[in-house]
Amino acid sequence: MSSPYDVVVIGGGMSGLMAAISLVEKGRNVAVISKGDPVCCLSTGCIDLFSRGDDPIGGIELLPDYHPYRLIGVERVKESLDIFQDIMRVAGLPYVGDLRVNRKILTPFGTDKITCLVPETMESADCDPDEYIHVISFKGLKDFYPSYITSGHVNSGYSIFDAGVSSTSAIAERFEDKDFLQEFISWLLNLSLPDGKIAFPAVLGTRSSMSIFNEISNRLERDIFEIPTIPPSIPGERLFNRFKNLFLEKGGSLYWGKEIASVEKLGGRIEAVTLSTRGRPTRVQGTLFILATGSFVSGGLYASMDDVRETVFDLETYLPGERKDWFNEDFFIPGHTIEKAGIRVDSTLRPLDSEFSNLFVCGSILAFTEVMKYGCGHGTAIATGVAAANMCEELL
Repeated sequence: MSSPYDVVVIGGGMSGLMAAISLVEKGRNVAVISKGDPVCCLSTGCIDLFSRGDDPIGGIELLPDYHPYRLIGVERVKESLDIFQDIMRVAGLPYVGDLRVNRKILTPFGTDKITCLVPETMESADCDPDEYIHVISFKGLKDFYPSYITSGHVNSGYSIFDAGVSSTSAIAERFEDKDFLQEFISWLLNLSLPDGKIAFPAVLGTRSSMSIFNEISNRLERDIFEIPTIPPSIPGERLFNRFKNLFLEKGGSLYWGKEIASVEKLGGRIEAVTLSTRGRPTRVQGTLFILATGSFVSGGLYASMDDVRETVFDLETYLPGERKDWFNEDFFIPGHTIEKAGIRVDSTLRPLDSEFSNLFVCGSILAFTEVMKYGCGHGTAIATGVAAANMCEELL
């Protein structure tokens, strides 16, 4: 069965869905192919634009010319983040922040994470050292450490609520029940806490997080905020699910849980891809294609003992030196050389030295992105996803 699409996006993570939503909003017929839930489900749900300094946009302007941010240009980066915020506002999961000012959020270990845009549920997370914080946790929850947080913040305390379940996903689902929410709010009111902020692990609902958050805040009449747990992350899942649902609501086609078995090409162009399915194979045909499969963790790149390859189209992959030089002696120092591996592209995001004229690449699979070194994961995904969509739109 052949399905003619204007654009076929391979990869259902942040960059792929950002590209796909940008195109369907312009009336294009778009398909997304993904072999499973993406890495963004494990993330904090925050948008790291450039975390190595106070001014993310200023930091981007100092990056090497070959970094993906510089290839598409700072103005396009800013425009893409504005588009992202507009999309999330419409989707009911608003993000706040200033592209010129990084902010801090608390981690479940009591340390600070530097980021740029955060869900509105984390807006009040940047606290003054002398400000009182009361941390709420849940009985049996193992992905959150209130004692670590309070030990790093002198003016603080914590309380434990028994939700009857102990995993982040189960607790978040319980908050979707109105009776449970009211029971929880009543318990909070009876604590008679000192003035100050209240912090919660990021489990305040899945589908209705903003309304749950606002009801708790309004009933308590004080600032509250969420703290991301260790993966899996509810804020990351919220972000991904809103993206995926929005794409489907706007008429996009989704091939989920499918791997690509073969690629059809003709005269320097990709004609279609065939998906691995039980019974008769599924053929997905497109005019243009976007590769957004991510890096090593997502399976877009595969490293052998002495080589790195791209796993869908077998594109030529930039490899930074010999394997012995890929990692720092101290593994926990950011900036391992292997982070530079990936697909090199020109300013239109077409892969260099490729036979395919109708293929564009976006996201962390791009060479020289160095996500950990620069703290630019979701930011690069969003910016290059929009840029790839715009390149496709110019050709359609």
